[in-house]
Amino acid sequence: MGEGKNLVGVDIGANSIKVVQLKEARKRLQVVRYGFAELPPQTIIDSHIMSSSHVVEALLKIWSDGKIAQKDVAVGIYGQSVIVRKITVPMMTNDELEEQIGWEAEQHIPFDIKVMSIDYEVLRRRPDQGQMDLLLVAAKKDEINDYAAILREAKLKPLIVDINAFTIQNIFENQIGLPQDQTIALLNVGAAVSSLNIVSQGVSSFTREVANAGNAITEEIQKQCNVPYEQAEAYKCGGGPTQIVPQEVHQIIQTACDGLAGEIQRSLDFYLATSGEQEISRIYVSGGSAYLAPLCKAVEKRARVPVMVFDPVSNLTVDAKFVNEQAMRQRAAQLVVALGLSLRCDKERRN
Repeated sequence: MGEGKNLVGVDIGANSIKVVQLKEARKRLQVVRYGFAELPPQTIIDSHIMSSSHVVEALLKIWSDGKIAQKDVAVGIYGQSVIVRKITVPMMTNDELEEQIGWEAEQHIPFDIKVMSIDYEVLRRRPDQGQMDLLLVAAKKDEINDYAAILREAKLKPLIVDINAFTIQNIFENQIGLPQDQTIALLNVGAAVSSLNIVSQGVSSFTREVANAGNAITEEIQKQCNVPYEQAEAYKCGGGPTQIVPQEVHQIIQTACDGLAGEIQRSLDFYLATSGEQEISRIYVSGGSAYLAPLCKAVEKRARVPVMVFDPVSNLTVDAKFVNEQAMRQRAAQLVVALGLSLRCDKERRN
């Protein structure tokens, strides 16, 4: 539960950095600062920062160009260094749980617990069965420390590290609300990773990351058309006003999207088979590739579930004095993680 002022949300993605600062204005959230910077290729590989200088330089430029005064930030992490498990434990008090969580984590995390940072959230208490459901989250301390060190080098103060999949749930709940009588899937197709978060009756029930996302589609265009990466990316995005997209590119995109949709469907099938749930009522897609029409159609066809693009800024107002609203709304689907992070506050307490 958040109290105090909102933090600045910082999403350090594989291809770019997105930054958003929100504040409440007339009982509505307003974007008061926004920043975007592309990163050179190979700056981040498999969620690991390979060139800290490029990231620091981009952050300093965003803060300078965007005239962002606040230094307190929340940052998101993802990838193989992050583990999320839904577990069931015996009913206990909060103090008892605090004492026991390390032991419980050891039973479910395939790494040495000493190198992991552990957190948890109570999802449901079931006193009639003497049990409680927890969402257990673990991340490698080295990874957290690397991100924190880079933020400090950019003269920022990291106060919160969150998991990207959960930040999307935060902004979705704020903008649309989580249905209490349905199961929905939040799919974020980023540059390097696609994250799936299935929310059942308002609670996160299943998360999975797939190492197939926007970059994989670009690389397929690059390989089959024998063009530079930048040109393949432009083809993927429609070519812009100056480039004519070759006809074969559309088929390459369609095939690549079918492959990604197949991986998503397998994750959905696994969830339905192991959870006992009957169906998923809707899939909401965000991320840089969300506006690829073949992707949403392919996911909808495979999953046999209605698919919608989630626009996380549709209900937000904008401080036009400091924010280029047109530029921000053009990147709306890419801002979903940064927006979710910007809902976090400098004073928070566990529910």
